[in-house]
Amino acid sequence: MMRTTVPPVACVGEPRLTAGFAEFGRLDLLAHEEVHGPIGPMEPANLLRLAEGIQLKGKGGAGFPLARKLRAVLESCERQDLSAVVVVNATEGEPASWKDKVLLTRAPHLILDGAALAAYALDADEIVVGVADDGVGRESLTEALQERRMPVPTSIVSVPHRFISGEGGALVNGINGLPHIPPGTKKRSSDSGVGGLPTLLSNAETFAQLAVAARLGPYEYAALGTDDEPGTVLLTVTGVAKRPAVVECAAGTPLREILDLCEVPDGPGILTGGYHGKWITREAADRAEISRKGLAAAGGTLGAGVVLPLGADTCPLGEAAQVVRYLAGESAGQCGPCKMGLPDLARAVDLAVSGSAPVEVVRAAAGDVKGRGACSHPDGTARFALSAVEVFAEDLRLHTTGEGCGRRVKGVMGLPGAPDPNPQKLTLDWSRCDGHGLCAHVVPDFIRLDANGFPAFPSTPVPTWLREGALKAVKVCPELALRLSKAE
Repeated sequence: MMRTTVPPVACVGEPRLTAGFAEFGRLDLLAHEEVHGPIGPMEPANLLRLAEGIQLKGKGGAGFPLARKLRAVLESCERQDLSAVVVVNATEGEPASWKDKVLLTRAPHLILDGAALAAYALDADEIVVGVADDGVGRESLTEALQERRMPVPTSIVSVPHRFISGEGGALVNGINGLPHIPPGTKKRSSDSGVGGLPTLLSNAETFAQLAVAARLGPYEYAALGTDDEPGTVLLTVTGVAKRPAVVECAAGTPLREILDLCEVPDGPGILTGGYHGKWITREAADRAEISRKGLAAAGGTLGAGVVLPLGADTCPLGEAAQVVRYLAGESAGQCGPCKMGLPDLARAVDLAVSGSAPVEVVRAAAGDVKGRGACSHPDGTARFALSAVEVFAEDLRLHTTGEGCGRRVKGVMGLPGAPDPNPQKLTLDWSRCDGHGLCAHVVPDFIRLDANGFPAFPSTPVPTWLREGALKAVKVCPELALRLSKAE
């Protein structure tokens, strides 16, 4: 189920982004200055050196180095003789992620500090903060702007709370008054973004980390974390965790420590990075560390900082199939891989889970969209689907035999809305069936004829998108042998 309130906050080790939360809850300007101390503007060269010195990368999922973005905007402004715009991406359209919302609701001044630093260094004309229209964080951010003076005019823009609305190009489009979807072609916001001006666009946590680093300096900032990834990381730990939370920890912290803190029971796998991320086994999680390099070594990814464990009593492939269907529905529908490829991928995953198709169908559908989209959405969705069929290969084997894994889908992935409230399955009265084969002609994706010409189909629930066809198959059966009933 999707959360409607911001989850609790926890910390492993020294708090930085979450400093003062225990004492003040939400930090207004006075509390913010008491906890973090003063901050002054920085010249472009100094800010660039700081971003490079702490190896600060974007925290929204892509991990693009902030210093390269800063330099690209500076060069573009000089080349085109134009002013810059700073855009804070706090939309967090990923349903499983809450870290940016925690910063918006409890530490808004850290985000604004980082944006102000960038605006001063770039001599920007404007700061725009993009937030989702779900209402989470906007009031807190508005109060923070009323409490302080920003170096340039600063506005808040609401965008639809959709997965693709947080994509950089989609956010720029929305600010420019266009549909909140990615542009049909790849373009660099550093060349032409908001109002056609060179635009520095980065995630809310990235700006907050920049504000922390500006106060500490590169050496003290690097006192936590690893040599490759200094500083701390914000994680959203949900799924079947008994104590779901947004957790701050130093990069390099063992994932096992985070799972124990959040009281995560044993289960078949853990999603890392979010819906565009990758699954890892529980055994891999025991040796993984919280960093890009550490999670990659275990087969996962840091991505958007999502850690979503599954329980032993839910069907992992069924959970994954729901997410793939959701991601296909979140498509902008303006390029082939999204418009046609993602629905085909969702269909392939459903067929594999229902036992009606081999895993090669999933791999082929994923291969058709990888590297071909106008944005990263097709690639991320394909990565998620392929990772699921690889990590849950034994479950998939059980599904392809038609037996299924024996577990129901409980809907623990944080998707908007609830899981299918009325799962249904086909049953056959063998005493009535004469093997006419009409049912297989009506819904061949789910019902096939065995070597003797009798219908064969999985014992798992019928996928929602095949429900109508299954009902027709029941109606055309001349012997009334086929039934569609509630799955237990």
